[in-house]
Amino acid sequence: MKNILIINGHQYYPFAEGKLNQSFIEKLSAQLKEANLNIKITVTQNDYNVDEEVEKFLWADVVFLQTPLNWMGITWSFKKYMDDVFTAGMMGKLSQGDGRTSEAPKKNYGLGGLLKGKYMMSVTANAPKEAFNNPDEPFFAGKSEDDLLLPMHLNFKWFGLEPLKTFFAYDVMKNPEIESDFVRFEKHINEELLQKI
Repeated sequence: MKNILIINGHQYYPFAEGKLNQSFIEKLSAQLKEANLNIKITVTQNDYNVDEEVEKFLWADVVFLQTPLNWMGITWSFKKYMDDVFTAGMMGKLSQGDGRTSEAPKKNYGLGGLLKGKYMMSVTANAPKEAFNNPDEPFFAGKSEDDLLLPMHLNFKWFGLEPLKTFFAYDVMKNPEIESDFVRFEKHINEELLQKI
């Protein structure tokens, strides 16, 4: 059986209570249980034990991050979680430092990861789909969703994890299409996660 660590990176605000991100996690959990996979769930805005969280990364075959897009990045609760957990795991459990050696200090930066699994990100965003991958839209200027998420991709790569395709739910506040997002999400999990692990 495969082990999946699900991280809920939502941060509560009065205008964004986290119901949509929680709904995605509930749908994901049901799919994974139906596929006979083991799951553990961490909610980053709640209390957590750093050592236990490091052990969850060692346990997991796949790390799944569910998060809203927050000021073009992640929430502060997930950033704090990374600062706590990733830093604790950096010297010998999740990675061997930054991958360089004293014999070759100019090579292999960022390649000291010890994990052998995969990761997937699922993101809820207020931006419409049309804002991405379009050089005529001035804000992102042709950048893709994964261009925007590059720091997170590099953080996971630092620890040796390989990417699975990112899922995006667009325009969730101004022009939501939640039911169709749920249909796309289930298909995405089947095709891009369950069939690839």
